[in-house]
Amino acid sequence: MQEPTEVLATALAWLEAGRKVALATVVETCGSSPRPVGSNLVIAADGAFEGSVSGGCVEGAVVSAAQDVIASGESIMMDFAYTDADAWEVGLACGGSIQVFVERIE
Repeated sequence: MQEPTEVLATALAWLEAGRKVALATVVETCGSSPRPVGSNLVIAADGAFEGSVSGGCVEGAVVSAAQDVIASGESIMMDFAYTDADAWEVGLACGGSIQVFVERIE
């Protein structure tokens, strides 16, 4: 797993290369969660990404939403919560909940 400084260094490198970029950050967790508050995922407009905010289907949803954020410039807060009963079904085996803030960076 990449350290937060490595993810931010990737974001800076991509920006300097002229790529359009969004940054997703875990801002809140409740119960069990795969990544702690402060975890980052940097996403480029072409769908490339580095880092992690969760895993499984959550990360796919964040990457998809980040592409919309890059296009619109409007930040969003994403909430993911799963009960223990349906956690395995959606690919987040920990239960619990997380909030992820996604913003375009320039």
